[in-house]
Amino acid sequence: QVQLVESGGGLVQAGGSLRVSCTASGRTIGSLAVGWFRQAPGKEHAIAAAISGSGAVTYYTPSVKGRFTISRDNAKNTVDLQMNSLKPEDTAVYYCAADFSPSIRFRWDDYDYYGHGTQVTVSS
Repeated sequence: QVQLVESGGGLVQAGGSLRVSCTASGRTIGSLAVGWFRQAPGKEHAIAAAISGSGAVTYYTPSVKGRFTISRDNAKNTVDLQMNSLKPEDTAVYYCAADFSPSIRFRWDDYDYYGHGTQVTVSS
């Protein structure tokens, strides 16, 4: 069993930066594919970024490409999402999800484990 806990959300002005972390317990996160999803009010979970089990492959949804960076820190058992040049439309609850597949998963329902989310609010 894998437990995931997100941290690092908060309130930031447009143009600012935040770093959210997904910390795993119960198993090393090193071999798991991990996705960062976000859910704005009234909307479905949407993928923001993902990283393969090896860390060799990453994916960014077009609206965050060039602004967000996903990375693994196996020593800390975390997968982080560095978010720069934040925009009001990035406001959402951010969730991490993990899967035993070595490949990136793009859909929320494809993952096996989920965190409870952390709120990111970007003010204009």
